[in-house]
Amino acid sequence: MAEVVLRRALEADARAAADVWLRSFRAALPTVVRPHSDDGVREFFRHVVVPSQETWVAEADGEGIVGLMVLDGEALSQLYLDPDWRGRGIGDRFVALAKERRPGGLTLWTFQVNKPAHRFYERHGFTAVEFTDGTGNEEREPDVRYVWQP
Repeated sequence: MAEVVLRRALEADARAAADVWLRSFRAALPTVVRPHSDDGVREFFRHVVVPSQETWVAEADGEGIVGLMVLDGEALSQLYLDPDWRGRGIGDRFVALAKERRPGGLTLWTFQVNKPAHRFYERHGFTAVEFTDGTGNEEREPDVRYVWQP
C-alpha cells in the first residue's frame, strides 16, 4: 500500500484538491444539488481555499492528492477523501490533526443525508448540537452542526 503523507497544501495543489472534492461530493452526496459548476469549484479552491484557509492534503506515493482537510478558525470546514481511498484511516488522521491544531475545540457542518459522516464524526467524539432545514446553506439542503470539545 502506498505511503500517505499529510501536509499543508501548496498553491500548485489547488486543482488536485478541488478534483478530490468533486469526486468525493459526487460519490457521497448524489442527491445534493451543487450550486457551482466543476470549474467554479476549481476556481474557488485556487483563489480562496488554498491561499487563505488552513488547507491540508493527503498525498499518496505515486497517486498524488487523495484527500483534503480545511480548517477555518475553529471550523473543520472541509474533509473530503477520494472515494477509492476511503476506509484506509486517512480521515482518522485528518481529524487527529484537526484536534491537535485546534485543541480548544472544533465545530463542523454536514448534511443530514450524509449518515456515514455522522457515524464518522460521532466516533471521533463530535456531538450533534443543531439541525437546520437548509435555508442557511447554498445547497438548500438540511444540515447538522457538530461540536467537539476536549
